[in-house]
Amino acid sequence: MHCSKDILGGVPVFRGTRVPIQNMIDYLEAGDSIDTFLEDFPTVKKEQAILALVK
Repeated sequence: MHCSKDILGGVPVFRGTRVPIQNMIDYLEAGDSIDTFLEDFPTVKKEQAILALVK
């Protein structure tokens, strides 16, 4: 996870991407799987997604 005011105004994103962590949370809350999220956001690695859920 990474936060910088220079990237999306400081919204927490997956490191090395401009994909907000909230996007994954929204997918999961809608009943989608992590795999579906990863297919739609290929710059995010599965390990990053799992780590974000653990933290």
